[in-house]
Amino acid sequence: MSEPRDIHAYLAEMEDIPGTRVFTAKRARQGYHLNQFAMSLMKAENRERWKADEAAYLDEWQLTPEQKAAVLARDYNALLDLGGNIYFLSKVFSTDGKSFLQAVSTMTGVSVEEYQAMMNAGGRSPEGLRSMKDKR
Repeated sequence: MSEPRDIHAYLAEMEDIPGTRVFTAKRARQGYHLNQFAMSLMKAENRERWKADEAAYLDEWQLTPEQKAAVLARDYNALLDLGGNIYFLSKVFSTDGKSFLQAVSTMTGVSVEEYQAMMNAGGRSPEGLRSMKDKR
């Protein structure tokens, strides 16, 4: 019989994937209110209130100052680091009139056209940096 796996070591491995944020239970807890805010934008009346005064609407939610700043800056990479779930955050960029493709391309540092071409060609190459701590 094999030894039980150390769950903390296993979860720490999730933080070592370059360019990837795995939505763990820890991130879900951290981003609970952020994701609830994003989901609130499914309702037309909330989208209108949000568009009328973003800062005031955010003040109704128990977000950290960092989360509020990242929402207002539309810094999706920071929002993922702060517990955001990309599928919930899609309500924000959809409200802004942006497609998933447009929003996600901003997270990669390439143009929409370059990102689309990369994805149509099969995505990013598996070659290259695979571990941040091992630099391999």
